[in-house]
Amino acid sequence: MARIAFIGLGHMGGGMAPNLAKAGHDVRAFDLSADALAKAVAGGCHQAGSTEEAVKDAEAVITMLPAAQHVSAVYRDQVLGKAPASALLIDCSTIDVATARSVEEEAAAQGYMMVDAPVSGGIAAAAGGTLTFMVGGSDEAFARAQPILDPMAKAVIHAGGAGAGQAAKICNNMILGATMVATCEAFVLAQKLGLDPQVFFDISSKASGQSWSMTSYAPVPGVGPDTPADHDYEGGFAAALMLKDLKLAMEAAKAAGAYTPMGGEAEELYQRFVDRGGGSKDFSGIIKMIDDSWKVPNN
Repeated sequence: MARIAFIGLGHMGGGMAPNLAKAGHDVRAFDLSADALAKAVAGGCHQAGSTEEAVKDAEAVITMLPAAQHVSAVYRDQVLGKAPASALLIDCSTIDVATARSVEEEAAAQGYMMVDAPVSGGIAAAAGGTLTFMVGGSDEAFARAQPILDPMAKAVIHAGGAGAGQAAKICNNMILGATMVATCEAFVLAQKLGLDPQVFFDISSKASGQSWSMTSYAPVPGVGPDTPADHDYEGGFAAALMLKDLKLAMEAAKAAGAYTPMGGEAEELYQRFVDRGGGSKDFSGIIKMIDDSWKVPNN
C-alpha cells in the first residue's frame, strides 16, 4: 500500500480520499476547511497540517482543486520541490488543457512524473468509488496511476498524452450540458402537449431520445431513478460547476478553431440560470428556468 497525500477535500475530494483509506492506503489529507478535514479523518485519513506536511515522504500526491489558478499555485509553491522527486503527481481537478500541460511540463523539468486525471460521475460516485477517470500522461505514468485510482473508480481510461484527460473531460461535459438542456426542453414541451411526464419518460428512455440525462438523471421528479430533481435539485453537480466546464469547453473550441454552436448555446443558458441565482442548484434544475417556474432567491 502507498503513502498518498490528498489535497482538496471538497464535495468530490471529500468522498474520494476515504475510499483510498478503505483500500488500505496511508492517506495524509489536507484542506483549508477544518470541517472537510475532520470528515476525511472520520473516513480513515490522517490529518496533515499543511500541503507541505502532507506531501513530505509521499509516494503519490493527488489534488482535487477548484480551478486552474489553484492547481498552478499549489503545485508551484507547495508540491514541487517539497514532495520526493519519486512521487507520482495526479491532478484530478477540472481545468483548462493549457494549464494542465504547463504544470505537467514544470513537474517533468523537476524530475517528477505527473498525470492529469479529471473525473466524471458526481458526488455520489465520488463517495461510492465509482468515478470514471480520464487520464492524460505518458504510458509509464498511467501505469503507475491506475492502481492508485482504481479504489475510487469504475473505470480508469488512458486518454493520451499530457492534457488529454482535461480535453476528454471538457468535451464530455459539453455533451452533458447540451443534452440536459435538450432533455429539459423536451419534458416541458411534452407536458404542454398533454403528455404525462412518466409516460414520456417510459417512452423516451427506451427510444431514440434516450441519453444519460434522460435515463439516469431525469430532470423531473418522480420518474426514473432517484435524482436531484427528487430533492428540490439539491446535491449532485452544481449548475455553477457545469457553467465552469462549458466555459472551459468554449475557450478550448475558440483556441482550436472548432465550431460548437450547441455548446455555446448551453453555456449561455447556464450563465442565465447562474445569474438568476441557480448556481448552487443541481444543473438539471435549469428545467425550472425553461418552464418559467424558477423563483430568484431573495438573498
